[in-house]
Amino acid sequence: MLSERVPMKSSRLLFPILLGVALTAEAVPPQQPKAPGIESPGYEWNAPVGEKVEALRRKGNAERGRETYQVCQGCHKPDGSGRPDGTYPQLAGQHATVLIKQMEDIREGQRDNPKMFPFAGKHVVDVQGVADIAVHLQRLPIPPNNGRGPGKELERGKVLYEKNCEICHAKTGEGDAKKFYPVLAGQHYAFLLRQVREIKEKKRRNANPKMVKAVQGYTDADMEAVSDYISRLTLPARAPQKK
Repeated sequence: MLSERVPMKSSRLLFPILLGVALTAEAVPPQQPKAPGIESPGYEWNAPVGEKVEALRRKGNAERGRETYQVCQGCHKPDGSGRPDGTYPQLAGQHATVLIKQMEDIREGQRDNPKMFPFAGKHVVDVQGVADIAVHLQRLPIPPNNGRGPGKELERGKVLYEKNCEICHAKTGEGDAKKFYPVLAGQHYAFLLRQVREIKEKKRRNANPKMVKAVQGYTDADMEAVSDYISRLTLPARAPQKK
């Protein structure tokens, strides 16, 4: 049998490929589960439960993460830059804690992402793999050429950001790793705009209620302006991280 001849190190990468062949033959992709989200009574944002707790405890290995990430780079690209049209976010330089939380929310079904689930579900990547991918992406440099907005209402966007966003995501969009607030600097305008809209409408089911409240009164023009402003934030150069 093929599995008997494959070294253990290679099996993690080969399994998604074999899985893809099987899925093509059966034409039945694995279905993402659905867990209670912000629409549910008693919802607690980022509750310390489930596999996420274990993934956060694990020490990620960036080299292993680079290998395991190969199943992700078809959408997010090898450098983690995603796509400027907003279909896939920029992930390079994101806090490992944030990446782990978001991956685990998708794996558990608290954040709906049926396109990503077949490549990131528990049937493809184990808990250690999640921690490894997160460290690998965190150490990648943030690409400077992210997709940006039209640049017409930047002053309005700045006012909104400083009033509603800076308290959590900081002045230059660096977020807070310990509090699971993501890096926003370098993110694509179209992706940011889509997320703000989904958070306002409570369609992003793992959203922080504080952010839902912050953007609840935003008009379409407000969401466009603040997303445009955020897309132009840049972080100071980071010191090289040890491997």
